[in-house]
Amino acid sequence: MSASLDWMPVYPSMADILLRIILSVVAGAVIGFNRQRGGHAAGFRTTILITLAACLAMIQANMLLGVAGKTPDSFAVMDTLRFPLGVLTGVGFIGGGAILRRGDAVTGVTTAATIWVMTAIGLCIGGGQIFLGIGATLVALIVLAPLKFIDQWLERKTGARMTLRLAAGADPFAPVTMLENLGYAVQPLRVRRIDDGGLEATFELKWHSRDTAGAAEKLYADVNANFMIKDCTFIRTAT
Repeated sequence: MSASLDWMPVYPSMADILLRIILSVVAGAVIGFNRQRGGHAAGFRTTILITLAACLAMIQANMLLGVAGKTPDSFAVMDTLRFPLGVLTGVGFIGGGAILRRGDAVTGVTTAATIWVMTAIGLCIGGGQIFLGIGATLVALIVLAPLKFIDQWLERKTGARMTLRLAAGADPFAPVTMLENLGYAVQPLRVRRIDDGGLEATFELKWHSRDTAGAAEKLYADVNANFMIKDCTFIRTAT
C-alpha cells in the first residue's frame, strides 16, 4: 500500500484499489442510508452505485495515466482524465431527472445536489485522496442530517393569490384591513362586480412561515371566518 493514503500513486497496488472501492461503497452507504430514511428518490443502493461508478472511473484514469514521455514517432494517446469528466457530465442527467416541478413548487433539488457531491467524493476516493473523500462524506452527512433541522426552522417567504366574494355594498378593502392586522402583506389586484350585484376582489398576499401546509390552513381559517373564498393559489415569491 502507498506510504500516504492522501496521495495518488502513479502505480496503485491491488490493496490501494481495494481500499478505494471499499471506502467509496462505505461513503455511498452512509449518505444513502440517510436519504433512504427520508424517502428520497436516490436512496441507499442508488447512492452507493453513483459513488462506486465515480470511484471506478477515477481508478481507471489513474491506472491508464501515462507517466513516461512520448517518442517523436509515437501514436497519439487518449486523455485518460476525460473519464472522470464524463462521469460528472453524465451524472448531471441523473440529477436532472430527480428534480420535479409541480406548478410553482420544485422538489428534488437536494437529491440532485447529493448525487453531484457523491460523484465528486467517489472521484476523490478513486483518485487516492482518501482523507479528502472521508472528510467530504462527513461534511455531506452533517449538511443532510443536523442542518436539515435548521433548514426546517428557517422561515420562508410565502405568497398566495386569493379571490374573495363580497356581498353587495360591501367595502372591497375590508379584507385588506383584516389581513394586514393579521400580519399579511396585501396588494389589491382587481375588483369586479358579478351578476348578483356582489363583488369579487383579488389580492396578492405575502408572509413568512416555516410550514407551508400549516400556513395554508391558517390563511383559510383567518379569511373564511369573515369572507367567502372563491379561489386561492399559492405562488412563488421573489427572492
